[in-house]
Amino acid sequence: MPYENLLVSTDASITTITLNRPKANALSLELMQELKSALEAAEADDAVRVVLITGGEGRFFAAGADIPSLQASREAPLAAGSLLAEGLKTIAAIEQCSKPTVAVVNGMALGGGCEVCLACDLRIAADSAVFGQPEINLGIIPGWGGMHRLPKLIGNARATDWLLTGRNVTADEALEAGLVCRVVPAADLMDAARELAAVLAAKPAVATRETLRILHEHALDPSRGLELEAEGFTRAAASADAAEGIAAFVEKRAAKFT
Repeated sequence: MPYENLLVSTDASITTITLNRPKANALSLELMQELKSALEAAEADDAVRVVLITGGEGRFFAAGADIPSLQASREAPLAAGSLLAEGLKTIAAIEQCSKPTVAVVNGMALGGGCEVCLACDLRIAADSAVFGQPEINLGIIPGWGGMHRLPKLIGNARATDWLLTGRNVTADEALEAGLVCRVVPAADLMDAARELAAVLAAKPAVATRETLRILHEHALDPSRGLELEAEGFTRAAASADAAEGIAAFVEKRAAKFT
């Protein structure tokens, strides 16, 4: 389907969703609705194995929620509620996707833009990328899960620093903190992201799905961690890909997962 605020393409089992709302990819109600729709389409397509989310050309991955919309919402609280609600639905769609989602951070990922990154399974960043939750500088706080997910990824002390100061964080600091898995030169970002996506896409689908499901559910209820892992192991071990993977290991050949 056509999108007003996104560019969406699928190639070799990898769907790339590009936020395309000049000049700063501010996250409007319409953009968030379209992003959720694009994620649902990728989820429903059996040919898609990995989803990349990135920003259009320019300085921004996403600058956060659309400030004019927030300003207008002071006179129209229902508008603020709609943006909050749609944002939460979209963030949930990213986090609950059964296929690996990778934030390919090409520039500034601030506020809601950072929260989109936090909901992805992996984050790869250009060396020029910048992260931050600057909401406190506007007299507000994150509303799309930033205060929930950031401490889990980087620890409570660092998250408290970032949230209370509202400061910008470089890609190298984000890597050191554990927010991103790798940092590459800006010119190499998309090539590196596609290489990572190709590795992920080649992995067995059932094992990948079970890994993501267990990680997501364990985050919600750590007390069930071992139980969830045992259930997931049983499902993965019963798959055709498991039989192929074990046979390939014994026969000392490359596995051909289907």
